[in-house]
Amino acid sequence: MSIKNLPPQAILGSSLALTLVSSSVFMPQAHAQNTTDNAPLLSPVTVSGTGPESYQTREASQTKFTAPLLDTPKTVQVIPQAVIQDSAATSLEDVLRNVPGITFGAGEGGQPLADRPFIRGSSSGNNVYVDGIRDPGGQTREIFNLESVEVIKGADSVYGGRGSGGGSINLSSKRARLGNSAEGIMGYGTDGYLRSTLDGNWQFNETSAFRLNLLGAKGNSPGRNQVDYQKFGIAPSLSLGLGTPTRITFSYYHLNTDDMPDYGIPTTRKVPELNTNGTGIVDVDRDTFYGLDRDFQKTRADIGTIEIEHDFNENLTLRNATRYGETLNDYLVTNPGDGTVKFDSASNQYWLQRGTKSRWQEGTMLANVTELYGSLDTGTLKHRYNLGVEFSRETNKNASYAMTTTQGAPCPAGAGFKAGSMDCTPYLDPRFSDPWSGSITRNPLNQDTTSTTRAAYLFDTIELSEQFQVNAGIRLDNYRISGDYTPRGGSMESASGEWTLFNYQLGLVYKPAKNGSVYLSYATASTPPSITGGDQEGLSANINDLEPEKSRTIELGTKWNVLNERLNLTAALFQTERHDAQIEVAPDVVEQAGETRVRGLELGISGEVMPGWMLYGGYTYMDSELVKGAYDGVNEGDPLANTPEHSFSLWTTYKIAPPLTIGGGAYYVGKTYGGNQGGAGGGANKVYMPAYWRFDAMAAYQYNKNLGFQLNVLNLTDKLYIRRTNGVHHADFGPGRQIILSASLRY
Repeated sequence: MSIKNLPPQAILGSSLALTLVSSSVFMPQAHAQNTTDNAPLLSPVTVSGTGPESYQTREASQTKFTAPLLDTPKTVQVIPQAVIQDSAATSLEDVLRNVPGITFGAGEGGQPLADRPFIRGSSSGNNVYVDGIRDPGGQTREIFNLESVEVIKGADSVYGGRGSGGGSINLSSKRARLGNSAEGIMGYGTDGYLRSTLDGNWQFNETSAFRLNLLGAKGNSPGRNQVDYQKFGIAPSLSLGLGTPTRITFSYYHLNTDDMPDYGIPTTRKVPELNTNGTGIVDVDRDTFYGLDRDFQKTRADIGTIEIEHDFNENLTLRNATRYGETLNDYLVTNPGDGTVKFDSASNQYWLQRGTKSRWQEGTMLANVTELYGSLDTGTLKHRYNLGVEFSRETNKNASYAMTTTQGAPCPAGAGFKAGSMDCTPYLDPRFSDPWSGSITRNPLNQDTTSTTRAAYLFDTIELSEQFQVNAGIRLDNYRISGDYTPRGGSMESASGEWTLFNYQLGLVYKPAKNGSVYLSYATASTPPSITGGDQEGLSANINDLEPEKSRTIELGTKWNVLNERLNLTAALFQTERHDAQIEVAPDVVEQAGETRVRGLELGISGEVMPGWMLYGGYTYMDSELVKGAYDGVNEGDPLANTPEHSFSLWTTYKIAPPLTIGGGAYYVGKTYGGNQGGAGGGANKVYMPAYWRFDAMAAYQYNKNLGFQLNVLNLTDKLYIRRTNGVHHADFGPGRQIILSASLRY
């Protein structure tokens, strides 16, 4: 049996066993130093663990940042590994709960069941990066191989190219380093929670090391027991030349998931008389599940990277990174919002004839980035710069499934369904156990596209004096897309488009003290018309005649490192505007006339308030407005979808005594609309997620330097809340209370 096929229980046991073995096989032994008096002495090696305790981050991982975060004129929030581990996060959505102002949208129509983060009113699902390189494809990402997550807010196409109108997210990977360490974490909890991770780093000689991260996990969604998942991940990396002028790192990432997908609960669009709670969402219990055992979602990601760095001298470094990746998102899910609903007088209840959504999406990506970065002086001016070029090629193949029901739950004869209709269930009390048999066949491709990007960029932080700095960046992209697509109700057609995108940022930084800065910045972003909904690449008729959507952000802020630089404080006022968005001004008539605006305030805190007391969190206020929308302005003036006016998060821990730490999190998300569809769409901001508070708690006990225990209670009060909705078809419950006990063994 291959390790890929091992059940998560076996992986749970093997991970800790491997940790125990690794401590004796790979760790230096004290008695070995005395085996011979003539043995050569190696240079000292620092042995460090893999679970840093700091909540404070001073530098971004990307080399495109040419200044420390304190002197970067932009809102950048870094969630370190300590916060990820303390809060028991297991997904990107879990991690980003600690960043106020970010919401997640629900998949629908052209948007797959995948990560769909929204930043400052803009969809950023296509703006996720791994170690500074775009990570495309409809994915639900894991965090077992991450050191940190970096969130850049505001228009920032200058960093990554197309898109990024509201911001972007960079995932910083774990990689081999000098030193020896091994950590295994085994978790057991309610709702079938089983999770095991291994993080081992072994130094071979003075300049080489190997690191391996493993994941095995399974469980159910708290409060929705039918929604289960299984995950397996492996991420090895090999680094050569560490501590020398030339360094090479080979890394590979594999994740495989097998889930019961969840399309949530329906909105009241088809049965408006059931809108008893005023939210536009059907009022049912959290465990109400509309799916059937036929439903499935399988994902796979395989990504390999080679990175080479060479120091010409202490002021100049050359970096080249080449990455190839393949992703697959494959699912068929029951969609209660698209099914037929009818009232049956005989049973005195509404009945639903189930509808489905499906997707088979396969993507590939090949990218190469070459950078020169370092520092130099030109007269009295000091420069810290990054000059780079990027080439990439991405393919995207989409198809759907045809499903035929041969036997299922019959529809009531007197409700008006077509005679002999099957696959029905009570609308407010669906039955997961309903029998079903039939066929599920993948249809021919409805989209097959290839896109290429050629880009050049330059970043420079110019120190004018001890008090003043200028931070500038420019990027020029040539972006092309071509291929075949099937329009709604039509047959396969071909199309192509090409655009040249120029974006820039400019910031002035004033440092009244060494530990503080005040800044004013302006930045732009461009989103080609092929990026549908801000998430997925696609084609349409006459796409080459359309212009890119433009975004711009102006921001005034201040950053301070206080309490002997143990605590970071940030504050910023911002305005982000988006122009030339595609909107449907009449049925089947599209113009580039959409405009949005988001104004707001960001506050952030991270670090150590006093010895043993750690804080991480912030507050975001967003005044959003659809300045110009579809269908004769029916939505104009409305708040934007997935953009709450108020949001707040705070995670804190306190070390009561050397072995015992307690902590908890408080999260607030204000009233959030699910969509701005008017006219034929019928949404017109009628569906919203009510405001909610959520609280988490944790306690950790370090038994000795190697063995520790951690207890997490997520959603402590078992709060019933909606975490996302697409505004038309469905809404998703947030998870209920979950208790997790973890044991960690570290060497």
